[in-house]
Amino acid sequence: MAKNQLVSPFLKWVGGKRQLIYEIMALKPARFGTYYEPFVGGGAVLFHLQPRRAVINDANGELINVYNVIKTQLNDLVADLKTHENNADYFYALRALDRQPAYADLPDLRRASRFIYLNKTCYNGLYRVNSAGEFNTPFGRYKKPNIVNEPTLKAVSDYLNDAEITVLNTDYETALAGAARNDFVYLDPPYHPVSPTSNFTGYVQGGWNADDQVRLRDVCDRLHARGVKFLLSNSAVPLIKELYAAYDVRTVKATRAVNSAADKRGVVDEYLIRNYDD
Repeated sequence: MAKNQLVSPFLKWVGGKRQLIYEIMALKPARFGTYYEPFVGGGAVLFHLQPRRAVINDANGELINVYNVIKTQLNDLVADLKTHENNADYFYALRALDRQPAYADLPDLRRASRFIYLNKTCYNGLYRVNSAGEFNTPFGRYKKPNIVNEPTLKAVSDYLNDAEITVLNTDYETALAGAARNDFVYLDPPYHPVSPTSNFTGYVQGGWNADDQVRLRDVCDRLHARGVKFLLSNSAVPLIKELYAAYDVRTVKATRAVNSAADKRGVVDEYLIRNYDD
């Protein structure tokens, strides 16, 4: 299946990997079976790689709903996206829907359209929810946000339908249960904070701490024992280097453009960690 250059992220996403894509591609295995991405997020690596067989997953059910709607209801989604208005009153009215009991009954199509609209029009593209799971990023006041990127949405829909892609919304370890020898897993988990104030896991309720990082390392150890090839990205902090001391840990430079605080954006060190040589 030939690559389609229009297949690319349709959302702006915290921790998106477009700025590291060439470093990641340089370290991917030369050959592998099924591709797994259990923290798919905005899908930059998936869409650049465009594997024929893949299992993708994310803990964010609203995000995964968008993937499924793009795959199965593209035309209706594009039509609904065209009805949105770029003004603060409309934004806050739509944002407030998840505070209402009736939100649970909102059709998947409308939820996906709302998700994309909020992502394109909120401040700095920062998808963030509070402890109750309610979207709480303010209006961005952009003059001409690209709410309806129809060519990209169509290309992504075609790829999700033409390739053999399984889309999951479950625990990452469960999503990796079928990974076998010579399959390839790319893991982009919530990063361990580089300082007490830098942690951001607000794209889902709850968050990650050191115990979660240890659990992920244990999952990677089990993948390694099964002959699964994995490549993992995380922050360049002592805990992560210590946890993955048995593997190939490389430092790369990444540009962080999505952050609620301007002084937290810019070039930072990150780790790319792998368990194979080819």
